[in-house]
Amino acid sequence: MSDAIVVGGACMGAATAYHLAGGGAGVTVFERDPSLRYSSTLLSDGNVRIQFNLEENIRISQYAFEVLEEFGSRMEVDGYRPDVAMRKQGNLFLVDEEGRGEAGDGLDLQQSLGANVRWLDMTEVIARFPPLASDRLVGATLGPDDGSVDPNAVTEGYRRAAVAGGARFERAEVASIVVDGGRAVGVDLADGTRRHGDAVVVCAGAWTTGLLAGIGVEIPVAPVMRTVYVVASDIGNGLDMPSIFLPTGVYLIPEHNGTFLIAWSRDDDPVGFDFTPADRSRFYEVIWPELIDWLPAFDRLEVVRSWAGLYEQNTLDANGIIGEWPGIAGLYVATGFSGHGFQQCHAVGRYLAEQILGIEPFMDLTRLGPQRILDGRPLFEHAGRII
Repeated sequence: MSDAIVVGGACMGAATAYHLAGGGAGVTVFERDPSLRYSSTLLSDGNVRIQFNLEENIRISQYAFEVLEEFGSRMEVDGYRPDVAMRKQGNLFLVDEEGRGEAGDGLDLQQSLGANVRWLDMTEVIARFPPLASDRLVGATLGPDDGSVDPNAVTEGYRRAAVAGGARFERAEVASIVVDGGRAVGVDLADGTRRHGDAVVVCAGAWTTGLLAGIGVEIPVAPVMRTVYVVASDIGNGLDMPSIFLPTGVYLIPEHNGTFLIAWSRDDDPVGFDFTPADRSRFYEVIWPELIDWLPAFDRLEVVRSWAGLYEQNTLDANGIIGEWPGIAGLYVATGFSGHGFQQCHAVGRYLAEQILGIEPFMDLTRLGPQRILDGRPLFEHAGRII
């Protein structure tokens, strides 16, 4: 192939462009807002984890960890060495009696694939992290290598390395995808310009839904707004606290100076592109009571600030939709990651590039392909919810 067009310049688009350029393809990335201030990438909390319960997601994370360990040296360009600031505080998924069997199944699969994850009973949990004492929990799974990285550094690292490899990043809004004879052949820009390509990759987050709808392709991906609260606390001072995930989905990520990032994705979250954070009363009236019901020690908190970002929520099964769209040759999508797209950009970007370049993909992600969307056949992470 000679030329590829990538729609969307955040982490997924930049990683895809990097791998395409590295494979010798001509690449143009169109991004309407290079500041990416509304992208799910830069508005994410940067968490990365091995603790998934679907083999593909686990392998994707294993590859991400490999890349992140050497990201600075791999992506160094003209003296710029991206520092992803990897912080391995660990992810601790707390488990109640109801979820014990499911957690055990996930742990068995993770360990069988070589993931560094272990079970802690509540005696061990409390001994290591006293504020997590609770009579509602039976234990937890701990991934000590899980943690947080800087989304901006990852995106900028891929972008600069892609440009060094010959990719072009242009500020432009893609108005529509051009399809001719059952093949994607380019895009029309908002200024009326048509740009041709042998492949079109759409990784525009939740905006992907509208672009695909313009050519008659319907996907079950909605822009769900999630508010993250920055909360001050004296809990855990002096302790190396992990990121904490409750059975109901509330999570807490420890930051600096006694603060936590706290959020809870719920079915009543607003849908749309309004980036106004939910009122602080939502934290005090909805999230906080849920938190202290499980972990009573967290009864002393104060919201410092908040922000809102998008989940490109796949309403079919909450997993990514990755690959060439059936029936439209040359049209590739990467969307619907439902909150875990940032950490999956490394493997997905390479996978898409290899598909486009005609290279045998290094990882089999066929089950995450678009065919399951057309078939209405969900591929769940597990029987419950994804956090």
